[in-house]
Amino acid sequence: MRGELLLTPAEMVRADALTIAGGIPGERLMENAGYAVADVICARFSQGTRAVVLCGAGNNGGDGFVIARVLKQRGFIVRVALALPEGMTVRDLKGDAAGAERAWRGETLPATPDLFDGAMVIVDALYGAGLSRDVTGRDAELIAAVNAARRRGVLVYAVDLPSGIDGRTGEVRGTAIVADETVTFFRRKPGHLLLPGRTHCGRMRLAQIGIAPDVLTEIAPMTAANGPALWADCWPEAAVDSHKYSRGAALVASGPLASCGAARLAAEATLRAGAGIVTVATPPDAVATVAAWRAALVVKPAADMAELATLLGEPRLRAAVLGPGLGLGDDVWQAIRAALEGDMALVLDADAITQASRRPEEAFALIKRRQAGLVFTPHEGEFQRLFPDIGGSKLDRTRAAAARSGAIVLLKGPDTVIAHPDGRAVINENGTAALATAGSGDVLAGIIGGLLAAGRPAFEATALAAWMHGEAGRIAGLGSLADEIASALRGVLAAGCPEFKAPMGEETGEDKVVATD
Repeated sequence: MRGELLLTPAEMVRADALTIAGGIPGERLMENAGYAVADVICARFSQGTRAVVLCGAGNNGGDGFVIARVLKQRGFIVRVALALPEGMTVRDLKGDAAGAERAWRGETLPATPDLFDGAMVIVDALYGAGLSRDVTGRDAELIAAVNAARRRGVLVYAVDLPSGIDGRTGEVRGTAIVADETVTFFRRKPGHLLLPGRTHCGRMRLAQIGIAPDVLTEIAPMTAANGPALWADCWPEAAVDSHKYSRGAALVASGPLASCGAARLAAEATLRAGAGIVTVATPPDAVATVAAWRAALVVKPAADMAELATLLGEPRLRAAVLGPGLGLGDDVWQAIRAALEGDMALVLDADAITQASRRPEEAFALIKRRQAGLVFTPHEGEFQRLFPDIGGSKLDRTRAAAARSGAIVLLKGPDTVIAHPDGRAVINENGTAALATAGSGDVLAGIIGGLLAAGRPAFEATALAAWMHGEAGRIAGLGSLADEIASALRGVLAAGCPEFKAPMGEETGEDKVVATD
């Protein structure tokens, strides 16, 4: 798996264990983690700042004790609010957390909501990323008190992940802290990117604490953040001696006049994203309207689905986008089936997804027999129609859908997830509110189609398309219409492929060890 790899909480535990087995003590990792968070706080606050560190019973709490000790050494006024399970005392702390507590030489009080009064800084070290149960009772009251203090202007720093957020799924487990900044270690977790977890993290910081990147080879993570390390070599650049057919021919199927706007948006995006020539196949009543949209588009009439199927058999076609405004009549499946039996790469969106949901076993069997790539691009409602029995987190559901269907599946949203049938998955994080407008999804389908027509591999092309879509939304800005998002692709391409910035220390193969006093 390429890209900025993400670790589940279980994989992070393994990374810790492999590092400790390699000779770096767990106590050292905890010290480095604590110093990393303390350094972030000290970069903003000075001596005399009142801080409360909320600690739990596990290693996250151990990190909190280190943070408290370092802040006190640097002149902060610090007290620890310790939240232990019923019947447990500080003497029951285990392992490195117990050692960190013993090294703390300051005030430790049983955690109560009133302890946050008067603080300027709150450090959330209650739970880590591995939380897998709902928070209730006293701990829920503590989280509510932290959030209330934040609303009064107190800054909240979360250690690893805001308490109450599931690090694997991004879900709120009952209730969760909303942080101003979150400092995590070695690699980010899916819960940092998936909603609603991402909205609880505030500013994200990644600190290296002494774990060598080569542990990733043994762990073999299957999830990554969407970024240039994954798709930089797929960036849509044409050779100086290229021509329209060498860049790739694509077809976008349109519905009748009343619904041809979706196909027009998709076709423009297909052409801008990399295809050399784009044909729009449309019923005769929409030919003039589609032809007037963009002079660069080739428009061919298709009076019925049989004629559309014939156009889809054009041997020069590398890719086709089917679904936007295509129609829900039973005859539409005739053309989709012809495309599935063909050799071109396919994007099935909107109405094509609904058509497949009416006959999923047939559709999936046809997909699994194909050699060329196929991409499904559902929103949540379409996903439920196509995969009604698949549950779990967004990441889990997308992976399961890809495995079942044999297709690349892109599940849309502010935290779009793209999954390959082999289990690889990426989470997109550059979506903006500007994309929440009618027709935006048609533009995305077209971008994917353009990259497929240009010969890019389906998984990487889909991930790149999601990123380009997000950047186009950022450039277009709030208040933009979908056709303006498609036009903004010019700005995305003009800026060029962004440089991949590896996590700290990855360039040399060595992690940065946070300096200690």
